[in-house]
Amino acid sequence: MPLSPEQQAEIDELRTQTSPTLRATVPGMEAHLYRAYDVLDHGFIRVIDYMGDDSAICQAARVSYGKGTKSVQNDEGLIRYLMRHWHSTPFEMCEIKLHVKLPVFVARQWIRHRTANVNEYSARYSILDREFYIPAPEHVNAQSVVNNQGRGGVLEGAEAARVLEILKSDSNRAYDNYEAMISTDGPDGPQDGLARELARMNLPSNIYTQWYWKVDLHNLFHFLRLRADKHAQYEIRVYADAICKVVADWVPAAYGAFEDYRLGGATMSGKALDCVRRMIAGEEVTQETSGMSKGEWREFMGVIG
Repeated sequence: MPLSPEQQAEIDELRTQTSPTLRATVPGMEAHLYRAYDVLDHGFIRVIDYMGDDSAICQAARVSYGKGTKSVQNDEGLIRYLMRHWHSTPFEMCEIKLHVKLPVFVARQWIRHRTANVNEYSARYSILDREFYIPAPEHVNAQSVVNNQGRGGVLEGAEAARVLEILKSDSNRAYDNYEAMISTDGPDGPQDGLARELARMNLPSNIYTQWYWKVDLHNLFHFLRLRADKHAQYEIRVYADAICKVVADWVPAAYGAFEDYRLGGATMSGKALDCVRRMIAGEEVTQETSGMSKGEWREFMGVIG
C-alpha cells in the first residue's frame, strides 16, 4: 500500500481545511487536491497546488482584463488554434505542483525534462524505506529485437520466476547491507556507522524516492507527449497516464486540444508528406522508392496504418 494509515489521515485532515479566495479555481481540480493516486506497486502522484485554468490561457493570449467577453466556444477555438500552431507562452501561465513517489530509475528518466522545479527526498539526511519496485509478471519482458531501448515478448515460466526472484533477493540483500552500514549497533558492539550519504550508493535503482515537481502547462504537455506515448517505458508511462487524468479535469479545453493534436496526432517529414501525396495520386510507393531509411519507413507505415 503506497500510503500508510497515518499519511492517509494527514491527507484527509488537509482536505477538511478550506479558505476563501479570489483566484481562479477549478471544481474538478479541487476534487483532486492532496488525494494520492496509486501508481505501480508502492508509488503515487498527488496534486499539492495549481494555478490557472482554461480561461487563464485565453486571458494571456489576448492580454485581456479578467475573463473578457468571449464565450466558452470562442475560448476553446482559441486554445485549439494555439495548440495547432505550437504557441507556448499562453500555456505557461498555468502551473501545477505534484508530489510523486517513484522508483529511482524512473526518476532518472523523468529528470531529463529539465524545465521544471524539483525538490527530492534527501537520502543524505533521511533513511530510505525498504520499498522496491518489483514488476508484475506480465511486465517482465525480453529485449526487443527491433528497438534497442524497448521490450519484446513477456518472459514465461521458469525464466520469469528466476528473474523476479533475483530482483527481490538482490533488493533486500542490498537494503540489509545498507541498514548494517549505517547502524550504530555493530556485530561486535557499538560502532560509528557509515554516513548516510555514502551508504546510499549501495542501494539499487528500483528503490523508491519522492519529490515535489512543479511545472507549467506547456512543459507538462511536452512531458506527457513523450511519456504517455505508447512507445514510452511502461514504468514511466503509468505515471504520465495518471497525470493525464488529472490534467483533463484541470484544463479540459487545453487537454482536449493536446489529446487531439499531440497524443492523437503525428508529425511528418517532408519525405513522408511527399509519399502521402503520391499515394493519394494512386502511385504505389515502397520503402525503396520513398527516399526513407528502413526505420523511417517502418515508423511512417505505423502512422498511416
